[in-house]
Amino acid sequence: MRKFFQEIKADLKFKTAGPGQKLSEPSRAPREKPKAEAAPKPRQAPTDEAQMAAAAALARLELKPKGKAPSCSQESIKNQVRRELMAEAAASEKGLPEEEKEQEEGAAAPSVSGVYFICPLTGAVVRKDQKEKHLREAIQAYFSVDPVAASIMEIHTFNKDREKVRVGVETMAKYLDNIYLHPEEEKYRKIKLQNKVFQERISCLEGAHKFFQAVGFETKTLPVPGQDSPEEQEQFYVLREEVLARLEQLKDSKEQLLSSEPLRARLDRQLRVFQPSPQAARFELPDDFYNLSADEIRREQRLRTEAVEKASMLRTRAMREKEEQREMRKYNYTLLRVRFPDGYILQGTFYAREAVSVLYSFVREALRDDWLPFELLGPGGLKLTDENLAFNECGLVPSALLSLCWDAAVMADIEAAGEEQPRSPLRPELLAGVQTLP
Repeated sequence: MRKFFQEIKADLKFKTAGPGQKLSEPSRAPREKPKAEAAPKPRQAPTDEAQMAAAAALARLELKPKGKAPSCSQESIKNQVRRELMAEAAASEKGLPEEEKEQEEGAAAPSVSGVYFICPLTGAVVRKDQKEKHLREAIQAYFSVDPVAASIMEIHTFNKDREKVRVGVETMAKYLDNIYLHPEEEKYRKIKLQNKVFQERISCLEGAHKFFQAVGFETKTLPVPGQDSPEEQEQFYVLREEVLARLEQLKDSKEQLLSSEPLRARLDRQLRVFQPSPQAARFELPDDFYNLSADEIRREQRLRTEAVEKASMLRTRAMREKEEQREMRKYNYTLLRVRFPDGYILQGTFYAREAVSVLYSFVREALRDDWLPFELLGPGGLKLTDENLAFNECGLVPSALLSLCWDAAVMADIEAAGEEQPRSPLRPELLAGVQTLP
């Protein structure tokens, strides 16, 4: 564009230079130059906003495809640039349009404040990022109530490798079995801490040492059996004598160790009831619904690399289905709303891999009469008839608005019986806390 302006300028200068002259002719008298006019007043420096607007307009002109020069005059081009500069300056003074401001203000109000969990020990409701910390504190506090149970919770909850937990727990149970079956044998009441099996299977488990101490073992330094030198000593777990008088309790601890499961915080549904609203299909989800763990981030990076390779090859049906399955596993949670025929909206938070049957139970528990048969319709009016499918398999992630339809035959029988229907089918205590959608 700069080159175009320079060509126009050169052309104008050539046309105003006067008639031509042959080299053999005598030179003409030079034309008098017009008297210089009074110097104009210096212009005020443009504001920062104007400079930014001019730079934006110039950048936009430079981005236009180069080619044949436009068939418009220099003056029209200047006028066009001037109009664009004025428009840019006006926009910078006025700011965002009202519609965009309303959209930004609306986006600031999330549909739910986050993902929350209920601690099974304390009943406290905590955010997802505080869940494990709260569980640790709750289990630690439970040591004052039942140290055996608390240590078992630690073993099963905080050791993530389930195979290592299984092997370690079975080995620990074997130690206790030997004591229970052979209480008179002193060798079974001592466990060498430097033993290879103990180190590889048990010592590496969080909570294992606390369990042995809780059931009645204490640490002692004893001479190494078979060594003549008394200086050769090692550490052992030795069962206290008084524990032999309550071997049944020791057996119960072993059974509890084998049968226990990891302690898991329960997902808080955050049940909400909203008044009828045209904004029911609008969702603003917080980061908790999209956050990825370190393993998930690495997986996403690997998938992006694979996507580049797929672009240069034909994919089979099996490959496409596998990719769809990966996409379905992208979200851990989903926010679902069910709109009733009277317009009221029931909202809850679910795992993305939970079955549709969980949603049916969730809705049924919210009804005043839980025996009323109903159907749920997904986006597009598709009936959710297979309750064994997961939400992510139905495309109901990370959020969705569903509709509830009553069984027509049952509702006709109720009307024929002349029974007066309540204002809403939802439980009164839920209607008492009805809210307005943000």
